Amino acid sequence: MGHEVPPDLLEIVDALLPGAPLNRALLAADGNIHHVVLLPGVAAVRISRRPSAAEALPRRTELLRAIGSAGLPFAVPEPLTPVTAFDGRVAVAVSWLDGTALPEGEGDPEQIGELLRALREVPLTPVLRRALSASQEQTPTRGWAGILAEDVIPRLPPRWRDEGRRRLDNAVALEPVPDALVHGDLAGSNVHWGPDGKLIGVLDWDLALPFDPAIDAACMAWHGWDTIRNAVDHETYRRARAWDQTFGIGHLIAVLPGKTLSNVDSYVDHIVPWLERNAHGDQGRLARP
Repeated sequence: MGHEVPPDLLEIVDALLPGAPLNRALLAADGNIHHVVLLPGVAAVRISRRPSAAEALPRRTELLRAIGSAGLPFAVPEPLTPVTAFDGRVAVAVSWLDGTALPEGEGDPEQIGELLRALREVPLTPVLRRALSASQEQTPTRGWAGILAEDVIPRLPPRWRDEGRRRLDNAVALEPVPDALVHGDLAGSNVHWGPDGKLIGVLDWDLALPFDPAIDAACMAWHGWDTIRNAVDHETYRRARAWDQTFGIGHLIAVLPGKTLSNVDSYVDHIVPWLERNAHGDQGRLARP
């Protein structure tokens, strides 16, 4: 579940949550942005790793409050403490969510369909829209399609450029649909299920945005495309496949907010192997950068 927590992180956890059982603390697998210290049954503590994360954490914590107030029929982590500064880092404790992830390729279509429907039906109130917009680290510079067309596709190896344009054109040609609350990373350890197979809660809303709800259906292909086919209506399934077939849903999500990519060459280096693996239409696995 985790690793030993370095002393400097334990000091931050102890300052945020005095009296918490530090002997049970575990360090989750590190991401690029935050350390996450787990106190099973008590809390999870997010600690920034770099200045951009420190600057964004207050806004992302407010986004959790907004989503938690949206009336979802499952748990969302709730902030337990203020966002607090510690010598250049910032940290916040959020509530613990029980349950575990399902193994890749497993899942009940009915339960998955209910989760996707609940997200699609959340009212995008002005408060929630503002929180979603504010949570992004950068102001959008261009639309996602422009970033792919102008920055990414020209850097693909020549043999993939025409195919890349074709895939992008197919995605751009999708009929517009009303925006919904899209989680953006709805798979694996971010979705917690109980031993009875019922959904308990959803973690990690940092990539959330208002967009086509079929994006989340594509993310849930973690459980298998046949499962998604049986979880959603035909049109949502068709759109989910179209989004995924662009460059893999995990790669596409990185550009949907319209932010300039910090390292386009690295992005391309991840897309090309995905294209090579999926050249013959094998879209069954969720691609991630």
